Amino acid sequence: MKWDDIGTLNCSVARALAVLGDRWTMLILRNAFLGCRRFDAFQAQLGLTRHVLAERLARLVDEGVLEKRAYQARPPRHEYRLTDKGRDLYPALLALLAWGDRWKSDAAGPPLQLRHRHCGKLMRAVTVCSECGEPLDPRDVQPEIAPGRHVEPESPEQA
Repeated sequence: MKWDDIGTLNCSVARALAVLGDRWTMLILRNAFLGCRRFDAFQAQLGLTRHVLAERLARLVDEGVLEKRAYQARPPRHEYRLTDKGRDLYPALLALLAWGDRWKSDAAGPPLQLRHRHCGKLMRAVTVCSECGEPLDPRDVQPEIAPGRHVEPESPEQA
């Protein structure tokens, strides 16, 4: 299977990676969550080429993760804002941040800390069960086949 076909698999992780799985997309989203909205700001902060940035932003707009809004008519200028679909990626970004903080920080520690605006305290993201509130450990989660799963019929060569 080719990487370009990954989004056709009957797997939610594969379908998500078809949208998010290149080396720049999550960094673009990180910057969007940090308040970056304009093309030139993304380019200056990330240092990628205009072509690659334009391509990634266009894909995120096409997928409904970002929306492109005009903020100036002459010359035409646009900004990119997270949609509800895009904001739903925040837990995934927090999970990557937590993993990087734990396993990839240097001796000085993590480069960023998070403060919860409501209570004012420094915080870390924790994944919990939606039903009982207990922190999740992969050893305590049992995957089960769901109604959306479909199995492709075997080809004559596989039988």
